[in-house]
Parts: sequence; C-alpha cells; structure tokens
Amino acid sequence: MNADQPADRLDYLYKLLVVIGLLITATILAADIVVPMAFAGFLSVVMLPAIKRMEARKIGTALSITIVLFATVILMGLAMWLVVNQVVSLINDLPNLQARFESSLDKLSSVLLSDFGISTVEQKKLLGEFMRTVSFYLGDVLLTTTNAISTAIQIPIYIFLFLIYRDRFKQFFISLSPRYEELGWHRDVERVVQGYISGLTLVTLIIAALNCVGLLALGIDHAIFFGILSGALTIIPYVGIIIGAMFPIVMALITKDSAWYAVGVVIVFLMVQFLEGNFITPRITGSKVSINALAAIIALLVGGKILGIPGMILAVPAIGVLKILLSHNERLKPLVILLEDQPIESPPPPAETVDLEKASEV
Repeated sequence: MNADQPADRLDYLYKLLVVIGLLITATILAADIVVPMAFAGFLSVVMLPAIKRMEARKIGTALSITIVLFATVILMGLAMWLVVNQVVSLINDLPNLQARFESSLDKLSSVLLSDFGISTVEQKKLLGEFMRTVSFYLGDVLLTTTNAISTAIQIPIYIFLFLIYRDRFKQFFISLSPRYEELGWHRDVERVVQGYISGLTLVTLIIAALNCVGLLALGIDHAIFFGILSGALTIIPYVGIIIGAMFPIVMALITKDSAWYAVGVVIVFLMVQFLEGNFITPRITGSKVSINALAAIIALLVGGKILGIPGMILAVPAIGVLKILLSHNERLKPLVILLEDQPIESPPPPAETVDLEKASEV
C-alpha cells in the first residue's frame, strides 16, 4: 500500500492541475460573467450579518435584502456624486492645464537640447512614442471604466439572487459533503471576507482623507479628486499607491513653478504609505487574510493576467478564501505553509539532544 501512495498522489495532483487549467480557461473566456458574479459573491458575504439581524427582527428576507441593497446603493451614489463633481471641475480646467502643459514641454525641450544634446527631431520622436503609450493606457482605462459601469449594474442583481437563494446553496454543499457543518469552512470564509472587505473600506477612506489633507496643504490643484482617486486605488495592493501618486506629481510639475512641489507630493505619499503599512492596515484589518507578501504579489500578477484590473482587486480576498479551502483538505493542507504569513515554529529538539546538553552542563 505504501508503494502505491506516491502514484496516488501524482494521479491526484495531475487531476487537480487539469481542473485548475480548465477553470482558468473558463474564467478567461467568460470574464464578463465571472467578474460581476465574483464581486457580488464577496459583497453578499459582507452584507449577510446585517440581513440576518433584520431577519431576526421578523423582517422578511426579500425586504431585508432590498433595504440593505438600497442603503448601499445610496451610499455609493453619494460617493460617485462627489467624484463626478471633482471630475467636472477637472474637465473645466483642461484648457488651462493644456496651456501649462505645452509651456512645460517647451521648457523641457530647451533643457534637453542645451544640457543633453537631444535634437528637436529626436525629441519629437520620443514624444510621439510617449503619447502612443499614454493613449494605449488611457484607452485601456476608458475600456475598464465602461466595463465597470456594466459590471456595477449587474452586481446588485446577483447580490439579491445570491442572498435570496443562500439556503439552497447551503443545502447543495450539505448534499456534497455531509460534514459541511462539522468542518465549518464556510464560517471561516465569512469571517475572512467580512473582516477583509470592511477593513479595506475603512482603510481606503482613511488613506483618501490623509492624501487629500496632504495635497491641500501643498496647494495642488484638484487635490480632493486626486486624494480620493489615490485612496480608491489602494484596493490594488502594492501597485495602486504608485499609480495614484503619479497623477498629482504630474499636476504639480505642470502647474507649479518649482519642482519641489512634486517632491512634496512624493513625501506626502511616502508618509501615508508608511502609516498605512505599519499602523493603519495592521490595526484595522489585522491578520484577517494573513497572506505573505510573495503569495500576494503572485496572486496579484496572476489575477491581473487572467482578469485585468478586476482580477488584481479580487486577488487578495480570493487567495485568502483559497487558503481556508486548502486548510480543510488533508492532501493539500501543506500548501497553506507557502501562503500564510504566520511565523513558523521551530520543532522541539530531540530528547537525546536535550539529555546530552544537560549532561554537559553537569
């Protein structure tokens, strides 16, 4: 039996890899369906406690879900109204910004010609390549924004359906595994998702407020918009803070006479990032997900490769759920060691070694 055990493990691993490959392929092909359903699934778990409390007060399930959804949509609408007002203000200021941008380009062209010997022809060629790159990424952002609007319309519908049929999902898992309640992995998933998303929302609000204060103190134009944008981008781990800082840095370079304002923006974002990484996030989200940095970065890259920006946003909570599922599978449980962020405890020394150490002390 022991001789067949390695073959059984290889067969299990082979089948598992085939299933993972099929799931990834299906996810890529049906991304427009998977993305809103994934966001709806996570948000449904977050809303579940409030709905359960309302149901405990003898409020019907459908009415409870409707009330919670309506309140959430109202809050999101107020946030969008604030953002739209800032965007309108930015659009109205575009002619002025364009003139300043062209003036900055003329100064940069003079510096490149006099100090670095780069001719006007070479500068135009570099500028053309730069503008093509910017256009490509702006097109990607516009496409993502358009898809986000479509996704935002679908998410409330999926949330309502997921919550109204949650008992059916429970019965489905019980029929698959009679030990469903005993294992309790669904409770661990709820705890992790609720803690992570609610904590991430609070962290995002705090980061946005700190960025707004810092940019306003420096006198950066449209500071509130850039502060909110950079705060929202922090939901993309590691990468979001860099993208969020680039916009106010460029604005400072265009609108201010001194480059020290751009340096000040960098200092503000570095300070906020330091506070976020060492104090804000550890105290608010704590170890809700408890994924090490290497696993988080790999998940971020894989999620971005499969689903783009939505995949990067979903990567960390998804790998947190994956870690829970792996921890309840005896064959795959060792993989949890590669994912978690907990310190590894050293095994106690053998008894013989301890006896020898005591003998040497004597």
